[in-house]
Amino acid sequence: MRFESLDDPAGFLERAAQLLADEARHNLMLGICHTLIRSPGVYEEFELFLLSGDDGPAAAAIMTPPYNLIIADFDSPLIAREVCDGLIRAEISFPGVIGNRPTIDHFVGGWTERTGERFRLSMEQGVFALSAVAGDEPAPGEPRTADLRDSALVAEWMTAFQTEALPDEPIDLERLRQAIDRRLRGETPGAFWLWEVDGSAVSLTGHGNPTGRGVRIGPVYTPPGLRGNGYATALVSAQSQWLLDNGYEFCFLYTDLANPTSNAIYERIGYRQIAESAVYLSDNSISRAI
Repeated sequence: MRFESLDDPAGFLERAAQLLADEARHNLMLGICHTLIRSPGVYEEFELFLLSGDDGPAAAAIMTPPYNLIIADFDSPLIAREVCDGLIRAEISFPGVIGNRPTIDHFVGGWTERTGERFRLSMEQGVFALSAVAGDEPAPGEPRTADLRDSALVAEWMTAFQTEALPDEPIDLERLRQAIDRRLRGETPGAFWLWEVDGSAVSLTGHGNPTGRGVRIGPVYTPPGLRGNGYATALVSAQSQWLLDNGYEFCFLYTDLANPTSNAIYERIGYRQIAESAVYLSDNSISRAI
């Protein structure tokens, strides 16, 4: 086996194409790699790793410091050990790691075995995909795309979303505002959507990090006092249909498996779970949001 560190995202995707062929399962890694190619200024640093054998790529991992390490699917504890050994030789450290099961569990076990560093399970996530919207989700109001005039509101709600949904993740407000404004200015692929009732915004969604044939939706946020009215459901439904109508074959999103209500809502729209993902945070580090 040969473990390599690469510096060309396009070359990485070309060489890892066989391994990453399932776009739904690898939408996070693929989306970040395509962003590195199309909008190279978004991430200040990046690391790309590939483990190859005689039959082609066996494992892949990427990281955009200070964010978490992302592991592509593989099904062998032996491969996990090879990946761990390669990262150790490269002197790579990371605050946390995310990947699909069982791969992520193999990796965390191998890393702890080799380094003694321990991880705790931060979140179990469902990876969902949609290729057709099941039907309109009625709610009072209508959707619109956000623009620069909405920057402060989007930043406020994004901060509230991260505080609620990702309590283990510290928030870099300046970095967050810069990312929001880049997207609102059209400098990075994607957009934010708002659901409005009588001219007032009541719910927020976003989409970005296209993978090639698909695109990831998130975050999805409604302020607590406005929940229970179907606003987010209607907004995700409308946004997903618009994305499918405008050239994407799939939409993807991540859910918190500890929240069965939101998972049921996405399934009603037409999303189906295609993988279970997990986020592990190192006991020795402070995790960062992806």
